[in-house]
Amino acid sequence: MTQQFDALFVNKQEDDFSLTIQQLSLSDLPEGEVLIRVHYSGVNYKDSLATIPNGNIVGRYPIVPGIDLAGVVVSSRDSRFKEGDEVIATSYEIGVSHFGGYSEFARIPAEWVVPLPEGLTLKEAMVIGTAGFTAALSIMRLEENGLKQEDGNVLVTGATGGVGSFAVSILSKLGYSVEASTGKKSEHAYIKELGATKILSREDVYDGTLRPLGKQKWIGAVDPVGGETLASVLSQVKYGGSVAVSGLTGGTNLPSTVFPFILRGVSLLGIDSVNCPMDTRLKVWKRLATDFKLDHVEQLIQQEISLQELPDVLPTLLKGQARGRTIVKL
Repeated sequence: MTQQFDALFVNKQEDDFSLTIQQLSLSDLPEGEVLIRVHYSGVNYKDSLATIPNGNIVGRYPIVPGIDLAGVVVSSRDSRFKEGDEVIATSYEIGVSHFGGYSEFARIPAEWVVPLPEGLTLKEAMVIGTAGFTAALSIMRLEENGLKQEDGNVLVTGATGGVGSFAVSILSKLGYSVEASTGKKSEHAYIKELGATKILSREDVYDGTLRPLGKQKWIGAVDPVGGETLASVLSQVKYGGSVAVSGLTGGTNLPSTVFPFILRGVSLLGIDSVNCPMDTRLKVWKRLATDFKLDHVEQLIQQEISLQELPDVLPTLLKGQARGRTIVKL
């Protein structure tokens, strides 16, 4: 195969930074056992960071961003995959130090590739993407730590974002009573449609004053925000409850005390989707195709765009303008 194909190409040399749609050939792709014809990718906060000069997320330049991709195997040097197989590849080094999903073709190490589970289409897999995967992994960890529907309400912060939208939707499908927090009044109807039983403002969760302990409100929480919001959530979780944290849009510092942990037995669960072990990754994708699968998964699509539209869309995530998921059709 010698044909050329389009890809979003990012390069940085000293003070010179470029973001362009370029034509590449297969020889330009990095090493990997599985060559994939990419059908869909997704747009994540991390992808937006990869396309700005000071994003501090790219391990090596030049890079083709896109931490998520789904497509069909063209060729494989690994016996686990064959031509025609539908597959998913997310996280690891994809899109940050290994050419990613914003390309019509991708060559990926076999140990990073997941067979598309029965029950999902390639498009649905990318609507889910890293955001939905992270939400599902958060909920699985909360359940493993004792979360039960009958014990109380579950909080989801950043409820209009990718992780938050999926967390609200999956928890609601499973029968939990979900309180969803957002700073966007215009999106209350959207969050209700996802299944939230109560909508909270950001100030309802964190009013600007951090207390060692507050009123016990939630048995568990999915938090993609971090920072002071997370510290406030920890102080208000019920005895024995857990908080699954996966993000830092609210900051990297955690100005908390030990009191929620030693006086209420609260657990703080760190959620990492990047280097999640493959056995766990397969379990999460299986649940996303079965009991976690949403009837309204395509309602979570904010927009479906082309590769050529990406440079204009990526900055919107950095401005906090995203709602739900943006997917890229290659």
